Amino acid sequence: METHNLTYISDFHLLGFSEDPAQQPVLFALFLTIYLVTVLGNLLIILAVSSDSHLHTPMYFFLSNLSLADICLTSSTVPKMIVDILTLSRVISYVGCLTQMSLFIIFICMDDMLLTIMAYDRFVAICHPLHYSVIMNPRLCVLLLLLSVFVSLLDSQLHNLIALQFTCFKDVEIANFFCHPSQVFNLSCSDTILKTIATYFVGAIFGFFPVLGILFSYYKIVSSILKISSSGGRYKAFSTCSSHLSVVCLFYGTGIGTYIGSAVSYSPSRAMVASLMYTVVTPMLNPFIYSLRNRDISSTLKRLHSWRV
Repeated sequence: METHNLTYISDFHLLGFSEDPAQQPVLFALFLTIYLVTVLGNLLIILAVSSDSHLHTPMYFFLSNLSLADICLTSSTVPKMIVDILTLSRVISYVGCLTQMSLFIIFICMDDMLLTIMAYDRFVAICHPLHYSVIMNPRLCVLLLLLSVFVSLLDSQLHNLIALQFTCFKDVEIANFFCHPSQVFNLSCSDTILKTIATYFVGAIFGFFPVLGILFSYYKIVSSILKISSSGGRYKAFSTCSSHLSVVCLFYGTGIGTYIGSAVSYSPSRAMVASLMYTVVTPMLNPFIYSLRNRDISSTLKRLHSWRV
């Protein structure tokens, strides 16, 4: 594989889902529809939470911020892909690639952190209901949100700092539809220990610890629910966290599946589909999960619809 000196690299080439010109209109319509549904669906969640005073609680505060992060996450990758399909060009500038990578990292980490915080919120609500309003006070909620933003920015800057140290690349073709951090790093011919440190650091901070925290929270939640004597009480308690659990399984399931699949038998097309699942499909499905499985959100959306009609 040819090695390229960084000083002569002005752009990278992304991989498309199909090179057949006849399929480009179909792909354009498909991804434009997905993007519009994602943005509108998540905006409806934000509108529902902000317009209904009954939803001004910690859980819905974090949910509205999760919806905002999902809009930004999808907007960091899909519009560029739509333009590429429309123009039949897969080129992205070096600066544009680093910018896209930075934005992607910020918002994927925000999703990760917010899902973990929401698991903690459900743990406090079900296991310590009498102290819920004291523990999850507005000050702590804002502090947790700011912490998630800070950690996400820190991770993004760490990746940028390492990427700027690369002096040469093995190739200029990125085997994905956007500048995925791991694939940009793999293109580097610099055998630096910083790449290894970043990989394990990110894996621990945004993989192991959040999953461990979520698993512990739901272990305590399930233990508390099983102690409830009435079946109606158990159902009511579980229904308050079923939407979040569904989103967690979808987000981490596709993400973990991506890395396991890559380790077992890597192929660019499979990696692209897996990346599409947790960067595009999951943010699109989140509003449907919360509107269908959450009675409060569903009733608020119905009221908003009837009011507009």
